[in-house]
Amino acid sequence: QVQLVESGGGSVQAGGSLRLSCAASGYSYSDGCMGWFHQAPGKEREGVAAIYTGGGTTYYADSVKGRFAISRDNAKNTVYLQMNSLKPEDTGMYYCAAEPNWCGGSWARKLRGGDWGQGTQVTVSS
Repeated sequence: QVQLVESGGGSVQAGGSLRLSCAASGYSYSDGCMGWFHQAPGKEREGVAAIYTGGGTTYYADSVKGRFAISRDNAKNTVYLQMNSLKPEDTGMYYCAAEPNWCGGSWARKLRGGDWGQGTQVTVSS
């Protein structure tokens, strides 16, 4: 049974940092695509970042470029999201998603059809 478990969420002040983790079990995504989505209160879930686990190519939403960094540890079947310079608008649930195949430039669309975790809450206060 495939399972994605996120951790690392919490409450921080604006300008602070958090590191999210997503551990996968039941399937190895070592040559696929893993990513993060953000859902702000009352809004749709949007793609934040993705990584090709087979080669390390990364993709980011414009809103987080230069502030967030996605990385992976294939030995642990885990993907990370380092979030720096956090803003109040970054508040919301963060979900991990995984797809066993290469996502490419359409990473957000392809990940929506993949496997999902339950999410972790991030709250950024001003």
